[in-house]
Order: sequence, then structure tokens, then C-alpha cells
Amino acid sequence: MKHPAVNPTPSTVVKSTMPSAVDPQSTEEDNNPWRLALLGSGAGFWDWNLVTGQQTHSPQWEHLIGYAGDELKLDYPTFVALIHPDDIDHLEAQANACQRGQAPYFAVDMRLRCKDGSWKWIATRGMMVARSADGQPLRMMGTHTDISQSKATEQELARLNAELHEKSSMLQTTLDNISQGIFLLDANKRIVGFNPRVCELLEVPPELLMTRPTLTQFSAFQLNRGDFGERELFVSENARAYVRSDGLGEPPAHYVRETRQGRMLEVKSKVLEDGGMVRTFADVTDYFRAKQALQTNEERWRLALESTGDGLWDLTVPTGEEYLSPGLLRMYGFEEGDLRASLADRDRHTHPDDLERVRRDRQAHLDGLTATYSNEHRVLCKDGSWKWVLSRGMVISRDAQGRALRMIGTHTDISERKAAEATIWQQAHFDTLTGLPNRRLMRERLAQEMKQCRRDGLKLALLFIDLDRFKEVNDTLGHDRGDLLLTEAAQRISHCLREVDTVARMGGDEFMVIVTELPQVADLEAVLHKLLGSLGGVFQLGLDQVFISASIGVTVYPDDALEIEGLLKNADQALYVAKAAGRNRFSFFTPALQEAAQWRAQLTRDMRLALVEQQFRVVYQPIVTLATGVIHKAEALLRWQHPTRGLINPGEFIPVAESSGLIGALGEWVFQQAADQVQAWRTQLHPHFQISINKSPVQFENPDPQATPWIEQLRARGLGGDSIVVEITEGLLLSTSAGVTEQLLAMGDDGIQVSLDDFGTGYSSLAYLQKFHIDVIKIDQSFVRQLAPQSTNLALCQGIIAMAHALGIQVVAEGIETEQQRALLAAAGCDFGQGYFFSRPVSAAEFEQICGQIHVHPPTVNAAL
Repeated sequence: MKHPAVNPTPSTVVKSTMPSAVDPQSTEEDNNPWRLALLGSGAGFWDWNLVTGQQTHSPQWEHLIGYAGDELKLDYPTFVALIHPDDIDHLEAQANACQRGQAPYFAVDMRLRCKDGSWKWIATRGMMVARSADGQPLRMMGTHTDISQSKATEQELARLNAELHEKSSMLQTTLDNISQGIFLLDANKRIVGFNPRVCELLEVPPELLMTRPTLTQFSAFQLNRGDFGERELFVSENARAYVRSDGLGEPPAHYVRETRQGRMLEVKSKVLEDGGMVRTFADVTDYFRAKQALQTNEERWRLALESTGDGLWDLTVPTGEEYLSPGLLRMYGFEEGDLRASLADRDRHTHPDDLERVRRDRQAHLDGLTATYSNEHRVLCKDGSWKWVLSRGMVISRDAQGRALRMIGTHTDISERKAAEATIWQQAHFDTLTGLPNRRLMRERLAQEMKQCRRDGLKLALLFIDLDRFKEVNDTLGHDRGDLLLTEAAQRISHCLREVDTVARMGGDEFMVIVTELPQVADLEAVLHKLLGSLGGVFQLGLDQVFISASIGVTVYPDDALEIEGLLKNADQALYVAKAAGRNRFSFFTPALQEAAQWRAQLTRDMRLALVEQQFRVVYQPIVTLATGVIHKAEALLRWQHPTRGLINPGEFIPVAESSGLIGALGEWVFQQAADQVQAWRTQLHPHFQISINKSPVQFENPDPQATPWIEQLRARGLGGDSIVVEITEGLLLSTSAGVTEQLLAMGDDGIQVSLDDFGTGYSSLAYLQKFHIDVIKIDQSFVRQLAPQSTNLALCQGIIAMAHALGIQVVAEGIETEQQRALLAAAGCDFGQGYFFSRPVSAAEFEQICGQIHVHPPTVNAAL
């Protein structure tokens, strides 16, 4: 800090040194109790004689930044070298303004470089405590306080506040409860907003401010009331001129004024980018009164301590009597006389959960076991709320036997920091929608429960719960209804369990449950049935009723795995089996599941390689016109000839391709093979030849946006959409995804026919057939296999054929293996037949040979096959 612009006598020698301790001759100040209290608070203090230039400070100043006593060369250049370059100018400007009388005190937050090279935030506070008769500055005093933690909390709070959605209501709540009065002015200096506190400080009715007067009109009103004082209270000459003339001039940026009731208000103004202004009014009466009270040495030290903004307490240990400063009382909403000044009364206002720790820490210091006393706890306020405080102090006198006689200290309000820490912890550990523990907290609890099980010799079960058909609810009714369903499902799961069990939401529609203290695994099945029953009940979502189900995977500790990752993997594998088995069921993990999972993982790796090495091939099965025996249709089927495992059944690798995401690449490859083949066969076999291609529901649900549309690829080959038939399963028609519907309708627009496979085994209805413009239905082979005259299956087939023809839909019968089946279906009017009676799936070359043979001699060819 630069030396003030004073004019010392020629004999005056100005020094700028900072000895490692207070002048040893200052015995009175060494023993001053408030100085000792300041030492005990953890703050560093300093004292600057502006006439001699002598500076003194407490050892805490070095300790704050990691140095031991006398380790630094304590002179001004050394001190300045420790200040962050971005903070030096502001610090010196504030100190010099205070010395010149432009400010009653100065307060600056700055960064000091620690011994280890890091930067620490320090709050330096100072004030003039002595001036000469002609107003020249003589002496300054102040404190250094470590505020690094509060700065870090402020930064984290700023990040959190940026993510909150209700900023405006929170801002208004803050304005209404802030200790400062606030004016909001527009570009014309008209009052357009204010908070209740400004009415209290300026002693004006809110009705006046609600008329939105200009600043000039409001100042005239105050002047007429005689609000403005004549005392030397103002920060700048501009401020003094503004108030002393007529009060109607352009307001200064910073000044202090006195109200009619003798209260001192610090006024600050900030001009906004749009020309408006924010003006704040802070009650600094206590500060000015404290300044006037600097009469004795002890009072100066106490006020220096109070300048930190903390509340002070002074305990007479033998009697328990205690002095509580006005600032401490106000911190909790009390006035003088509201509380009995005793330690017992203060303990009665300490939160019951914190009291034992407070007493233990305090007694340890009274017994001399700790150098200082420090404790964070909650204190009961007058309005019944609880406020978090940091209480610090130290014993400043003991008797000859070492018993504590007097202890003084401070209370610092840390409620905002504690609230921020609680918010951060809550958001890091709990799901915001359901209020359940999230994945992170679940893992922590699982680790705790596993440790308890090891100690007590018990077991626990880990459950993975996945809601079946939740996506359909989300897509059909919207995300709001989906959120309601998730919240209700969370409650139902919780109600099926004990308080000792844990339910967590893992994300989406997945939940995890820890069933702990499990004596026997058999006891778990009742819980599982209860969960399935509860989640299978109707969900009332507003005016909509929804039915879903759940699939549950179960693993047991320590039977199945001893580590968290192993349990999570096991539960996931068991869930996979439950869903694959038809959903609405539970499945326990077994070693066989582990082997199956390993097999699927290896199969996935092999499949990626197979695409590159062209291990896949397409075979074709004829679709025969039953009335004539003509073949101008075929179904393309995928086969995989594995180099070591041989021919792998599509029923084995297609589900793995779907779950791994490889089905898209496989389906695209099959389409391109079929498109090339139909192009050739339209020239060689029949000008209207068609090839049917199976398309997985996964391909519809997750289409590749980069892929070239099929119709464009067909046109590039000179083909129309009628050259391809896309076969889908009945389950796809239940999809509520708009994307699926759009793709099916787009196929019809492109002339690509849609065939409904395995008709009669799923959920088909006339509504679906009409909605999606189905061109072909394929009667499932389960109806054809037992076909006989006068049989129920024959009646069903006849009904399906008649219904389809009435709707303009053609019919293909699958699985024809005998002449009788072919004849019965032909007699029923079935359009096409497919099955081993005609041919197995064969290569393209074999297919070309079969076509002519079946057309001329179908029974003979069948016998040959």
C-alpha cells in the first residue's frame, strides 16, 4: 500500500517495515484481550503508524500463506511481491482513498501467493483510527482473513445458480430478504423497482415508490422533509456538493448520508448498459457508532475484530456468564435483553445433534488440549429457524493452576456455504425426478451393505428392474406422462420393500434394488412376485390409464460374485434373459448365464469380422403361385458360414446382431444383395419378379440417417419399388414411434410392398392392417403344419384368406410340406405357398434351375427334392 499524501515535518523519518511481531515495548497491546481474541479467530491483524511509517502485524499473517514466523523479510516490497498482479492496483486505490478521507474504511479481497506457489484468497479490512487536528492521517488498523473456502463456495454456487430454471422467483426472494435496500432506475432515472428493505431504510411508504417517481422528484420529496444532514459523512466532494446544495443534482456513485432518525446509510450506484441504474442503501450506522467508540485500547481491538462481520462473545468461564455483541444477537434475530447472557442459555440454542460435539471441542480447549477452539454447528434463531455458524475462540487468561478464566471468540454465519454444500451433495447423489438415490449413491450403499454382510454372515440380493413398454408410453402420451409413470413406479417399488432396503433410479426406466439382510435366497421370491404384481397394475396418468409390466434380473452376494462390478454384470445378464423370455418375469443369475453372455460377446466380435471377410451369404426360397405353379417371387434369407463353428442358425446370431447394433449393417448388406439379384432375375426369369426381405424392428426404430434410401438405390439400378417386398413382424405394428409409422407409409408411397410375417401369432387386428396399408400377409406355419380336411386350422386359414381378400390383401401360406396342405390351401383360394414341399432355401444358381422344374412338374420336383 502506498503512503498517504501527508506532509510530515522535516525531522520525520518515514519507514515501511513489517517486524515479525508486535513491538515488544507495546506490553499493553500484547495483553489486550480483543487482540488475543483476534489471534484466536485465525485472522491476521496489522497496525500502521502513518507518521513514522512503522508497521506491525501478528504471526498469523505469515501462517495464512504457509510461512513460519520470521521466515519472510517483512518489508513493503516483500509484501507487494506476494500480491496477485491483478489485485495490486485495486488494493492501493482503496487504501489511499481511505487515507485521504474519501472513504471511511476500505475492504478488499485479494490473492496472496503461498509458500508452495499456490494462491490463497485473503480478505483485508482496514480503517483510519487516528487523525491529527488538521485532518492528516496518523494511524490505520485492520485484519487479514483467509476466505479461500468461501470464494470456492461462491464459485460453485454461481455454477449451480446458472442451471436453475426459476431464476426470476429466486432473485425476487433474494431482493425481498436482502439486508440492503435496492432501487432499480430506468434510463430516465425513474424508479421502476424496489425492495421492502429500502422503504424501511429511507422511511418512505411503498405507495410513494409505486408511483414510479423520477430520482429528482424523490430527492425533492426528501429535501422537503429535511432528510439531508450537514455532517461530514460523504465519500467524495461531488457527493458533498450534491447533498449540500439542493439535493437535486446528478447523484454520485458512492456516498454516505444520514436519515432523519440519525441512521447512517452507505449509498452506491451502478450504471447499467441500457442506461438504467441500480442503487443500493446499506445501514452502516453500527460502523459509525463503532468508530466514535474507539476510545480505549481494548475497544479498538474489539472493533477491529467486529470489522470482519462476525458476532463476538466473551465468556467468564468460572461463572458461565457471557457477553454477546449486538452483531451476534442480530445474527439470530434477537435484540439486547432477549437472551440470558450465559453459556447454559447459549447451549440451549444449539442444535441437539451438534451439542455434544460443541461441548467436547470446547472442553478440550478449556483443558488446554487444543491451541484454539473451532466448531461448526447450528444455532436456533428467534424465528425458529436454524442457522449454521463457525464458532472460533481461545482462552485468554488462566489462574495459577492453569484453569481457564476467560475465553473470547466469534461466530461467523456459514449458512450459505452449508446450503451450497448440501445442494451440491443432493444433486450429486439423488435423482431429481423421483427423489431416489442415483447410480453414484447406489454404488456407495452397495459397498456398505456388502461390508455389513461380510461382518454378519448374511446375504444380499441385487435386482435390476426394467419397465417393459415404457417407451411406448413416452412416445404415445408424451414425456410428461412418462415422468408421472416413472415417479409412480418408483413409489410402488419402494412400497414393496422394507425400510432397510434401497431403491435407486439408474436412468431412463431402469431401477436397481438392494435387498439386504437376506437369510435365505428362497425368501426373495415373494418380494419378486410382489414387485411384478405391483408394477403390472393400472397406472392412472391424468385421464389416461396405462398398463405396463417389468422384467427383473437378480443376483446374490456372496453366492454369485464378491465384487461390485461382478454383481452389476450378473444382474444385467439375468435381466437380459428375463426380457428375452417374454418380459413380465424375473430371472436369477446362473453360471450358465455367464457362459451365454461370454458366448454373445464372442459372437459379436466374430460377426464384425464376418462382415469384413464376407462370411455371410444370401439364399432364396421360392414363393409359388398356388393356382399355376409359377414362380416369380422369392424370400431372401441370411446365412452365416462361420470358419470354425460351421453354419450358425439365424435364430442365434440375429438377436445378437440386434442387441449389438450390427443389424443395421447386416440388413443393408442383405438388401443390396437382393437388389442386385432381382435386377438380374427380372431379365432372366420374369419381368415382374419380386424378392421379399426381412427387416428387423430394430432397423425401423434406429435407422441410419447416413444410409441412402432404398428407393433411391433401386432406381439407380433401373428398378421400381415393386421389385422389393419388405417383411415385418406383427410386433412392429404396436410401435407408437412416429418414425416407424412414417417409414411404413413412405414405403407404400415408393411402391415398396409390405408383407406381414407370421400372421395370427401376434397382436394383429383389422385396424393395423388398414392403418399401415399391408399388401401381403403370411399365414404362420403353425396353422399349416396340422392342416387337414374339416380341421380347425383349415377353418382358420379359410377365414384369414377370406378376410385378406376382402381387404385387397394377398396371402402367402408358409411351411407347406405336403401335397394335401398345398391342395387344401389352393382350394381355399390362397394366393401363394412357400415351404419344403416346393424347395428349401437355395443359392441363386440352384433357384434358377428350380423355377422351371416346379412350373412344369411340381409333384415330380418335390419328390426329387
